[in-house]
Amino acid sequence: MKLVLSIALFFPLLLWGHFQVILPSKATVESQEDKKIELTYEFTHPFEQALMNMQKPLEAGVFYEGKKQDMLSTFKEEKKEGMSFWKGSYVFKAPSTYQFYVIPKPYFEPAEGKFIQHQTKVIVDAFESSEGWDEPVGLKAEIIPFTRPYGLYSGNIFSAKVLYKGKPAKNVEVEVELYNNKHQFKAPTNSHVTQVVKTNENGVFHFVMPKSGWWGFAALIDDDVKISKDKKEYPVELGAVLWVHCEDMK
Repeated sequence: MKLVLSIALFFPLLLWGHFQVILPSKATVESQEDKKIELTYEFTHPFEQALMNMQKPLEAGVFYEGKKQDMLSTFKEEKKEGMSFWKGSYVFKAPSTYQFYVIPKPYFEPAEGKFIQHQTKVIVDAFESSEGWDEPVGLKAEIIPFTRPYGLYSGNIFSAKVLYKGKPAKNVEVEVELYNNKHQFKAPTNSHVTQVVKTNENGVFHFVMPKSGWWGFAALIDDDVKISKDKKEYPVELGAVLWVHCEDMK
């Protein structure tokens, strides 16, 4: 009986997608009185809200006007249910599109026999700049939006290109999940938790966001490096991750 219960608990976790998360307190900033945002960095199963432990990242910052600014030195560790996640903040000083990014330490997933590293972005517009949202940050794995990634309604089609080492990543799976805050929604089956689309020959994918909230897109790529652990070498799943927010029309 214990074995059956363990299997029942184990397999849903394999079906749920791992996602590195960056959640800003606001998707757009429109006034000087509203110029500070808070950012939360988590490693989690976003739909099921199953938090995993996140070590301090290797790199984190913000990219705007063609330059990177380090933010890692400002990070503060917090804990929830014994798991670590991280908090940061940022004050906007000028109109621009700001791309917040994080490169976490690789996470070893014993059930899959590989390391997972999701290089993650979220894009925030400040003071109605509306420029630069499709510029690459220069990450090894990166999603470049074709659809402006803010000011979106639920029901909009989101289109983007996946790059790996600067080139289109063709025919790769892109996992999609809603950050299901406060367990607002319940999936009818485990297959509904993580949606899956694939890029085409040009590395492009499309997805319609049916509900308001934060949606995570994780393009999963077999990296060209391996990591040693316990005298064995394991493959690395490199994820290009982008978080996008949409609102219901009222």
